[in-house]
Amino acid sequence: MFVRTYLRASTSEQDASRARDALEQFAAEHGQHIACEYLENESGAKADRPELLRLLKDAKKGDVLLIESIDRLSRLPADDWQKLRSAIDSKGLRIVALDLPTSHQAMTVTKGDEFTARVLSGINAMMIEVMAANARRDYEQRRERQAQGIEKAKAEGRYKGRPVDEDLHKRVRELLAAGLGIRATARHAGCSTTTVLKIRDALPA
Repeated sequence: MFVRTYLRASTSEQDASRARDALEQFAAEHGQHIACEYLENESGAKADRPELLRLLKDAKKGDVLLIESIDRLSRLPADDWQKLRSAIDSKGLRIVALDLPTSHQAMTVTKGDEFTARVLSGINAMMIEVMAANARRDYEQRRERQAQGIEKAKAEGRYKGRPVDEDLHKRVRELLAAGLGIRATARHAGCSTTTVLKIRDALPA
């Protein structure tokens, strides 16, 4: 069994590696070690996430995809989520989330009772679907509240927009100038590839 962890945060201001210790401890408690780690700062509402796609490419049948919670894996609309779930299933990956106890049995390889295993697998699949739907709903509600807050601030003349992270911009420019590619720059700077592209495109010609 190979355990592959996926750690994600939405923005460069958040620490995508925050859950690493908890995932490592969980794996150790179940007699496993983490073989590969995939870390990125990308929105869970995006289907095209480089590290997640790399994980899917690397995965082998029977591997475990270990995550902190389902919302770290997806905040996708229903259609995109089903495509991602199909890709995960086609690779034979087993999803294990720290906050989903029904998934934890996948961390232990036992011959056990086949009927019980199938029942638990069915319950787990249902719970994953429910939590993915809740993650998307939470995302949409937060976006709606944010939009309402911005509109109110604009109406009251208080909206200033998001401040520019000058240190991050400087770091990205230095990495690009050193000849690093987009993905390598994002990894070293601790930001998303989208942020790197925006900074690169703003550079003088």
